[in-house]
Amino acid sequence: MKKPITFDPASFSVGLSRDFLASLVPDRPDPPVPVDGATFGVAAMTENSPHGGEMHPDGDEVLYLISGRIKVVFLDDPVEDVEVQPGGGLVVPKGMWHRVDIIEPSQIVYLTPGPNNEFRPLSERT
Repeated sequence: MKKPITFDPASFSVGLSRDFLASLVPDRPDPPVPVDGATFGVAAMTENSPHGGEMHPDGDEVLYLISGRIKVVFLDDPVEDVEVQPGGGLVVPKGMWHRVDIIEPSQIVYLTPGPNNEFRPLSERT
């Protein structure tokens, strides 16, 4: 018999397989546990990510800001940075290097494609 799965978003993300079957994935700082499909979760962020940028070659990433303020900085493309306010969302295009800078402590919902995410070392942060 199938049963609903409850989870604490502070401890787990949800891995969605390519056929949309869900499994719990332990939450951890970047790099996250790779999922062949997408990872859905909520991040409480008080400081910038511990990397110099990230890129998702498997698809677009969706961000939705619950609270706080963030700025998404685009690193290699001539695209203006985007400040996101509570209640705002942003689609980061597939293959675009970016990072999330925290302006105010924030709670962010994310849907990140995987499993082939790439991260730059913090020393490359500009």
